[in-house]
Amino acid sequence: MAFNKSLAGYFDDLAHVGIPTDDLAKTITFWEKLGFKKQGEFDTDDQGHQVVFMKYGHLMLEIWDSEGAVHKTGAINHISLNVADADGAYKAAKAEGFNVKEDQVQHLDYWQHGIKFFNIMGPNDETIEFCEVVKG
Repeated sequence: MAFNKSLAGYFDDLAHVGIPTDDLAKTITFWEKLGFKKQGEFDTDDQGHQVVFMKYGHLMLEIWDSEGAVHKTGAINHISLNVADADGAYKAAKAEGFNVKEDQVQHLDYWQHGIKFFNIMGPNDETIEFCEVVKG
């Protein structure tokens, strides 16, 4: 896809909300009681840390245990917007002068073919992630 649109034209929905935890099992149980179902679980490093994706309706949560919970208002780490072209969105974010946190699009081995993502800082120091689940 050629770069020809603003960053606002690259995302189409909420991808997930990121929440760090001190106790992954307790957090999973809490969200399951609210009706969320586990969609995927992945290792995040060689220290035994995990990330779990849980879904209810069309709301997806990303919960991980490598950073620890904040335990106060503002505990949500980031919101993630779904993009089909992370590379194009990254170029648009840079061209429009957004405060991009990474020097390049990042990759993780989540899901079948991995994800591509980058983050920008909002006006209140909130993190907004732009995430592409690679289709193949």
